[in-house]
Amino acid sequence: MKEHAAHIYRNQQVNTASPAKMVFMLYEKTLSCLQEALRAIDARDIQSRCNANCRALDLIAHLSNTLDMDQGGEIATNLERLYTHCMLRLMDVDRHNDPQAALDVIQLLTPLRDSWATLAERSENEMRQAILTAQQGQQPRAQSYPQAGRQDAEDKEQRPKSGLSISA
Repeated sequence: MKEHAAHIYRNQQVNTASPAKMVFMLYEKTLSCLQEALRAIDARDIQSRCNANCRALDLIAHLSNTLDMDQGGEIATNLERLYTHCMLRLMDVDRHNDPQAALDVIQLLTPLRDSWATLAERSENEMRQAILTAQQGQQPRAQSYPQAGRQDAEDKEQRPKSGLSISA
């Protein structure tokens, strides 16, 4: 029962995630698989290591296959090279039972995962703000400030609140 609920929750997360959140989730799952492979190497569990490493390879291949080489330019080209390098290194995990190869890939992918996490959070915050604005029936507009010395009550009411407060 708990597994079924967890599966439904994971599916809902994936189905409602922004593109940036999806990429973050792919990196997160890849790193999780690599950690699992390292634990299996320590436990001398060849089958578990192979399964975890294969999942990581599949996820990196998916990241590579979804690159938009036409729109992505130099960034997409560099990511493709990085993903190819990672896949080659992960083959050493299985070929030589080499934990260092998995550690190398973890070291390469962790900063990318962290960057996508930041981007996903920003896009989620922007989406929340857009929903709030729409629910309030207001159109986003440039903030106007009254001229120096004039504080119209009408201007105050029309200005949207920033949601920021400054306190000492």
